[in-house]
Amino acid sequence: MESGTPNHVQDVRYEPDERPPLPLTVGLGLQYAVLTVTSVVLTPAILIGAVGGSEAYLSWVVFAALLVSGATTVIQVARVGRVGSGYLLLMGTGSAFLAICLAALERGGGGLLASLIIVSSLFQFVLAAKLSLFRRIFTPTVAGTVLLLIPVTLSGIILRKLTDVPADAAPAAAPVTAAVTLGVIAAISVRGTGAWKLWAAAAGVAAGSVVGGVLFGIYDTERVLEAAWIGLPGLAWPGIDLGFGTDFWALLPAFVLLTLVGAMDTIGDCIAIQRISWRRPRAIDFQSIQGALTADGLGNLLSGLMGTMPNTTYVHSIAVADLTRVTARVVGICVGIVFVVLAFLPKLVAVIVAIPGPAAAAYYVALVASLFVLGVRVLVQDGLDQRKGVAVGLAFWLGLAFELDWIFPEYLQGGWGELLANGLTVGGLTVIVLMQFVELTGPRARRLKTDLALENFSRIDAFLSDFAARGKRSAEMSDRLRAVGEELLLTLARPGDEGGTPAKRHLLLVARDDGDAVELEFAATTDDANLEDQLALLGERAAGPRVEEEVSLRLLRHYASAVRHQQFHDTDVVTVRVGPAASV
Repeated sequence: MESGTPNHVQDVRYEPDERPPLPLTVGLGLQYAVLTVTSVVLTPAILIGAVGGSEAYLSWVVFAALLVSGATTVIQVARVGRVGSGYLLLMGTGSAFLAICLAALERGGGGLLASLIIVSSLFQFVLAAKLSLFRRIFTPTVAGTVLLLIPVTLSGIILRKLTDVPADAAPAAAPVTAAVTLGVIAAISVRGTGAWKLWAAAAGVAAGSVVGGVLFGIYDTERVLEAAWIGLPGLAWPGIDLGFGTDFWALLPAFVLLTLVGAMDTIGDCIAIQRISWRRPRAIDFQSIQGALTADGLGNLLSGLMGTMPNTTYVHSIAVADLTRVTARVVGICVGIVFVVLAFLPKLVAVIVAIPGPAAAAYYVALVASLFVLGVRVLVQDGLDQRKGVAVGLAFWLGLAFELDWIFPEYLQGGWGELLANGLTVGGLTVIVLMQFVELTGPRARRLKTDLALENFSRIDAFLSDFAARGKRSAEMSDRLRAVGEELLLTLARPGDEGGTPAKRHLLLVARDDGDAVELEFAATTDDANLEDQLALLGERAAGPRVEEEVSLRLLRHYASAVRHQQFHDTDVVTVRVGPAASV
């Protein structure tokens, strides 16, 4: 049975609310920063180098990326009001945005890029506020498909960077440097254990830089020597293009889609860090997820205003937290401070910016490979049945074909040609349309809207009885559905501990067939108690639910095959799967 969280106690040294000793806090903060700063700095450096941007513009974009990453990491971890997750999640430059950011810079410069990032960030705020409404559109199937397409859109940049060496460099400089970098990353990733795997990328880039610098002289030591230890970059803010021309509208769908898919990645990161942060596991806090998405949107908004690349959560922090068993918020705040300090240390930043092009390209080969595998994993975990397989396959190959101009390029000119030239846009929209078609043409769901009050039990009971009769369900199955409806109504409609007259709440009940089972979805305005936590506490008298609540919860656990309670700021969504008696 899926309902409830595990009762076992996890080996967590410091939970989010606890404070480790100062030396441990600073040491872990520096370790996190070293593991992630390469991506924060190198991604915008590659972007500006690919378009031949000036040194002043490069310095500004990297400076802004570090500032925004540091500030949003602190907000993400500390949770200011409804902004931030309250968990150890780091923020940094989103490498998945590299290809579409390059397209924006090539078509309209930094001003166009800034306007696209700012507008797309607004969609992320909407998603965070109304996450309960969008959960059936931006599904794991959509996220997995877009993750598969990111390597396709990045391939041109990687190939260009692979041969980015001085004109007088030896012919073997690029291939040898790239091979050493990728070889070290692959060897440590495949054969390394524990903490060693976390250092695979850093070790590979370091090895490639040493080989490129010592054997071929392609490491830009002059940049490092000339950089000041402490200082500010010259003001090279690109401004914001408010013209909203053809290029803006052609690129906006890709930016919005990738921003929303990045938000889904943030959801996954937030769920993962919640699962390892507490000694006694809890049900997933979707209000925390909404806070994480809001912080993500704030990071993108600030990135656009500052003229740098979009922001996103980094999965590195989850791996380190899982190894160290330290999930204290204060460690994340320390990382954010380190990022901000690094923004004012140009020489240390120059060490990363000077990395040879082939080494950077090899690093991104490993990165996009992991993104591709992550996409496959997301799709498989979500259950890749025949219908989803067709949707994903068509979306991927259409995205690839349009990205490479394989499909009737002579007919795709003007605005439509600009829109369909991006594989992410084509593939993402394709999988969304196909999955919504599957949803709309599937077994027809039935809905009941009513007030969440005990006196409406007869309406809910009649609705479930009629649904079972229309589906030709057995009498035993009909009784189970009606029992689940009764127990959930009793649980959701029960007044809180403070007594008095509860505020008026509304209920939307959706019933849909799912093979031999039935899925019931109860959507109501938000309450404080999470049913999954309450189900897990059954039998623990000191902390468990009240006696009058326990009867309903035990009956619910008996009748339901699975219970999932998603708590959002505006809505509770309780999804209950009711199967035949043998499946419970």
